[in-house]
Amino acid sequence: MLLKRELLEEIKAGRVDVIFRRWNRPTVKASGTLKTKVGLLAIKSVTDMSPDDVSERDAQRAGFADVSAFRRWLDTMKDGALFQRIEVGFIGETAE
Repeated sequence: MLLKRELLEEIKAGRVDVIFRRWNRPTVKASGTLKTKVGLLAIKSVTDMSPDDVSERDAQRAGFADVSAFRRWLDTMKDGALFQRIEVGFIGETAE
């Protein structure tokens, strides 16, 4: 799963702990980890859901001002058969 540097920094700082992905095949699973440019992330949970069910709170936890901003972002994403809510956390920096 590719994440932009800006989003990774927000996760590292603890300001973002939910991300959303629309894809055909998931690339992360709950209780897994993800090595990124800023360090190791914990994949705390992965939940299948509909984009229509994204709450105001989850939109904000994902770094959006509100659900409307989330929907504008979603409109720029590729189509995919699967939409998932992923809870993440920063574990720490990794040695290169």
